[in-house]
Amino acid sequence: MVDLPQSILFCCDHNAVRSPMAEGIMKKLFGTQTYVQSVGVVNDLEIDGFAISVCSEIDVELSRHRSRSFEEMEEYGEALSGFDLIVTLSPASQRKALDLTRFYHLTVEYWPIMDPTGIGETRDQKLESYRQTRDQIVAQLTQKWGNT
Repeated sequence: MVDLPQSILFCCDHNAVRSPMAEGIMKKLFGTQTYVQSVGVVNDLEIDGFAISVCSEIDVELSRHRSRSFEEMEEYGEALSGFDLIVTLSPASQRKALDLTRFYHLTVEYWPIMDPTGIGETRDQKLESYRQTRDQIVAQLTQKWGNT
């Protein structure tokens, strides 16, 4: 088990599914031990209803999440350089984070978390794919930092 970073930023494509799930789950598992935020490469989607549903199954509240992009985060006064660790959950967010942090000494890690948005025809199939994504995130977090 590694020490928790003081601050962590989760990134994905739209900040609507994977990165808000990671932010919410991280906060549930580790509370105020670390500062946690999330962003997307673009902010063109609201928080996904299936993400809200599968996270509520494990007592993680996402319904109040507001999606934001890297640019909006910076506009609101939060600099990338202020984070100890940036975890990217998609190839596009990995490219964006590496590009934006090339002048900083920041750790950027890529966690290949499945994008559930196009998987499944029925509601039950879609929920199952979102659960798989949620469980991948839980497994990554507990494997890296243990359980509290």
